[in-house]
Amino acid sequence: MAFTRATGKHRRPSRVQRGTARAAGVAALATTGVIGTVAAPAFAAEPSVEQTGLTPVVTMGDTVAQQIDAQAAAQKQAAEEAAAKKKAEEAARERAAEAAKEAKEAAEKAREAKERAAREAKERAAREAERKRLNTFVPPISGSYVSTGYQASSGLWSSGSHTGVDFHAASGTSVHAVGMGEVVEAGWGGSYGNQIVIKMNDGTYTQYGHLSSIGVSVGQKVTPGQQIGLSGATGNVTGPHLHFEARTSPEYGSDMDPVAYLRSHGVSV
Repeated sequence: MAFTRATGKHRRPSRVQRGTARAAGVAALATTGVIGTVAAPAFAAEPSVEQTGLTPVVTMGDTVAQQIDAQAAAQKQAAEEAAAKKKAEEAARERAAEAAKEAKEAAEKAREAKERAAREAKERAAREAERKRLNTFVPPISGSYVSTGYQASSGLWSSGSHTGVDFHAASGTSVHAVGMGEVVEAGWGGSYGNQIVIKMNDGTYTQYGHLSSIGVSVGQKVTPGQQIGLSGATGNVTGPHLHFEARTSPEYGSDMDPVAYLRSHGVSV
């Protein structure tokens, strides 16, 4: 049977169509094993694979895929590096913030310690000053002097001698406790007139006689230099002055040298 082509204009198959057909034919021959019997000259007459345009398309596809894979790998690596850098920067910021916080806390503690040390030093100094003040002895009359000495002889005293010393003082002059102690007597004392007797912190006693007025009461605590009364001329006297005694007990007859007593406590008399 003869095949006839339909009437009309017919185009020559394009190069791609021809190449595709030839490739399909080669594939079919390879499948059936016929390709092994084809003569070499006939094969040589066929267009090369490069001429068909098929292989370049495949090769180009592999290259693009490799480029895409490489680009993706590079992007992934860059992203990982960026993430690692960001994490490192955040960690550095956190460490810096923590270090700054610790430095601030340390500075605050140092400031508090310094202030506490200064405060404690000030308090110690104040306590020491107060202790010294309380342990300090002062004259019973400021700016005065002894007008009659200890154990001076005279018929004016019943014992025949002076059991204390007299400090020169006009009536109404302020009389001070010579040291820290507690009042054990405050009132009329016979020939001593208005008197005060104080038990000192060291266990000794001091007496203040011939006062015009008394400013303390029994049981009251007194401090060095505190005013306890005013000088006068009450009792057995010839004029206003302060009679001062130092004793080993509150009773008459236990007297000791008042000047030596005051000097032993740092008072210049």
